[in-house]
Amino acid sequence: MYLEVGAKRTFAMAPDWPGWGRSGRTADDALAALADYAARYTDAVGAAVSTDLEIVETVAGNATTDFGAPAAFAGADSAPVSAAAAERTAALVSACWAALDRVAAGSPEDLRKGPRGGGRDRDRMLTHVIETEAAYGRKIGVKHKPPALGDRAALEAMRADILAVLGAPSDGAPPPKGWPVPYAARRIAWHALDHAWEMEDRRPG
Repeated sequence: MYLEVGAKRTFAMAPDWPGWGRSGRTADDALAALADYAARYTDAVGAAVSTDLEIVETVAGNATTDFGAPAAFAGADSAPVSAAAAERTAALVSACWAALDRVAAGSPEDLRKGPRGGGRDRDRMLTHVIETEAAYGRKIGVKHKPPALGDRAALEAMRADILAVLGAPSDGAPPPKGWPVPYAARRIAWHALDHAWEMEDRRPG
């Protein structure tokens, strides 16, 4: 694991398991949340993860961290990525998207509101995820207009182009601009699962 420490929030992130990352007010809170979500992550991607957590790096967060999204690059993001490792990363990101699709298919449009009456309903949440994925894709050179909700062909085309980048081996050279590909994989997968789990938790009943 590595810790991303902001002024108000800390993320615990698993660099080898895109999508497995949780936050808390403190490092201990974040690590506890990560362990608590191990079973849900295993269900999402179909591969068991260990809760024997070892912190290998601590990086500084920023305002985005405190807002509630992992925003910092890790040292390993500049390391070479083999063809096998890249293929595995792409498969895990694809599994996170599939998990979101399964949860959405089993969720009603109207979700329970949050404690203060807020929170997106299902279709607004899915639209937000799709629009954000289009923005994330541009950070790694994938340029698509955000597909409309329900345009499955356009969504799959965009995701296929994202997976082509995530699944390509790399010498670890930093991009001239945008995001390192390993970080992009983590951010994309985290965002999909974070909303899948939110949707699941806010189902009525």
